[in-house]
Amino acid sequence: MSASPLPKAVVLFSGGLDSSTVVAMAQQQGFEVHALSFRYGQRHVVELQAAQAVAKRMGLRHHITVDMDLRAFGGSALTADMAVPKGAQASPDQSGIPITYVPARNTVFLSYALAWAETLGSFDIFMGVNALDYSGYPDCRPEYIKAYERMANLATKAGVEGRQRLTIHAPLMAMNKAQIIQAGVGLGVDYALTSSCYDPGPQGQPCAACASCQLRAKGFAAAALDDPLYTRFGLPQPPAV
Repeated sequence: MSASPLPKAVVLFSGGLDSSTVVAMAQQQGFEVHALSFRYGQRHVVELQAAQAVAKRMGLRHHITVDMDLRAFGGSALTADMAVPKGAQASPDQSGIPITYVPARNTVFLSYALAWAETLGSFDIFMGVNALDYSGYPDCRPEYIKAYERMANLATKAGVEGRQRLTIHAPLMAMNKAQIIQAGVGLGVDYALTSSCYDPGPQGQPCAACASCQLRAKGFAAAALDDPLYTRFGLPQPPAV
């Protein structure tokens, strides 16, 4: 008899540190990963190049990139002609919702993930949102994930028929950045291939000053590890803010 096929999971995958860790976690849990990336009008394609490199390194056979254009709405430093905050102005300790928040982005992304999961016969979606070391985005909170999960089970054929409930997994939700990095290292994630920067250089060099770079630097410092991305580019390790 042939082995039973692995259960399928759709993983929202940006090519960043968090989502790459989540891919490895889903694999460890025995899922066949179907990774979903987006070309949504973001200010650079470095993260998509990183996603392709990480997917290849992790042996993903199912990785697609969906095209959309959230620049039609703007409203974010990532999708409009606004400067990305740097240094003290970008500190993760700043109060309020930062201008790098893309309006409704996770809601849009989860809708695509839900559609793909339903066509695959999958009942599991993974995403790398985090409620501890995060940038104040309202669609990264546990109450948002639970609310979307409830909605998804009202909106799908499988949910209505009562065959099986969809689960949205957010395994990083209660972890700090250092814990995420330590978990990923233990799972063999090659963080040198990932991209976290909101405003990278033309070859993908991190700016070391945006909020995402600061969070990443803080995490590697707390984990007592050098960031291999900086080593890859021959850059000095960034200071932990």
